[in-house]
Amino acid sequence: MEPQRDFSQATWRKSSFSGNGASCVEVAMSGGMVAVRDTKNRAGGMLVFRADEWSAFLAGVRLGEFDPSTSA
Repeated sequence: MEPQRDFSQATWRKSSFSGNGASCVEVAMSGGMVAVRDTKNRAGGMLVFRADEWSAFLAGVRLGEFDPSTSA
């Protein structure tokens, strides 16, 4: 069965660190999927991930795996 990918009724959120700026991304969850879109171009499409993929990405961020100052 294909996971839910309809985000038309989803609540989109952006980081509280972004303030009122438009240069950020928004994230929404729906049907076990997580979507990410550009705040400046909301109609321009989105990237969709399974919840476990998104969790793995967030874990990597928290561990600093994507910090260019620590990469070899």
